[in-house]
Amino acid sequence: MPPRTVLSTGRAGCTARESFNNFGGRMKAEESIIEEAQRSGLSALEAERGSLRTREGRFVNPNGARVEMRPGQGMQALRSMLRSEQRRPARALPNVFAGAADVAADLAVTWFGHSAVLLEIDGLRLLLDPMLGPSTSPLPLPFGRRFALQRPLDIDALPAVDAVLLSHDHYDHLDKGSILRLAPRVGHFYTPLGVGAHLRRWGIAASRISELDWWDERSLADVRIVATPAQHFSGRGLRDRNSTLWASWTILASSARVYFSGDSGYGPHFEAIGRRFGPFDLTMMECGQYNELWRAIHSMPEDSVRAHRDLRGEVLLPIHWGAFTLAPHAWTEPIERLRGAAEAVGVRLALPRIGERVFPRGDLPRWDILESV
Repeated sequence: MPPRTVLSTGRAGCTARESFNNFGGRMKAEESIIEEAQRSGLSALEAERGSLRTREGRFVNPNGARVEMRPGQGMQALRSMLRSEQRRPARALPNVFAGAADVAADLAVTWFGHSAVLLEIDGLRLLLDPMLGPSTSPLPLPFGRRFALQRPLDIDALPAVDAVLLSHDHYDHLDKGSILRLAPRVGHFYTPLGVGAHLRRWGIAASRISELDWWDERSLADVRIVATPAQHFSGRGLRDRNSTLWASWTILASSARVYFSGDSGYGPHFEAIGRRFGPFDLTMMECGQYNELWRAIHSMPEDSVRAHRDLRGEVLLPIHWGAFTLAPHAWTEPIERLRGAAEAVGVRLALPRIGERVFPRGDLPRWDILESV
């Protein structure tokens, strides 16, 4: 693999004052670094080099993808989200998790709602984006509360895990309360560049954290863990936008190949990852909390199916839905649209209930959410 390259530019644009709006502001420094990369002919995806960032340390998507809204569009989207019909389930959702098996499988997966997943691979247990808390916001906002469950998620019922993998630092993926309760039972933490600083600030020893750039990899026993590109953004406050990297995860073992999308708009990175690491036995693909206004950084359900095919995936398990209302669509719409798109091209879907253990090489579950709630 070529050495990791992080570009910077000496152009005056890099020292210009960064100006943001509430959700997706334009940065002159971003424009400069993207233009330089395009002029040089460098593709971070094709050359399998590291992420791009400005001299100030702000990460950017190589193709310049970002969200840009006209004044008032953000508030309009928020009002639509709060007023949308069926934005939450009418009744509590089933949670069928009954504890972990005594021995981890060669390939099995358990989904806990949104993007929280327990992956068993080659006898190891990996926990991905374990946001298991009650709300996606540190403030008491009128949205982002977890959907009611017939049995609450019990973090203490989760088994010890060999590693936690985090895709980025947004609150609906990186939850301080969940991390602190899980930490005593976690062997190691893998994060994109910069995200480890949050964990260290919360008291997790630096020796237990590995921060990876895109295409970097580490070995855990005989399993390869690779940080692969995504098309998104980062930040937990008003001043830290894009100061940490976002990533997807590719997990390679003798028993299986698995891909976890994290959050990402559709882009050429899926084909690049599939070309290098595919085919995948299982892909876990974002499919909810979308809107045309932010399509550049969150996939539509049809995009998720297309990306799964670019990755050369066998079984698709949808994530980023079924737990929170973070976009102005009905809570069941992602799965309805995903099923239609998948059936049209013959993609195999696993649609488990929350807490249901899935064996991708066996009979696939098909939770009919419209009949059960």
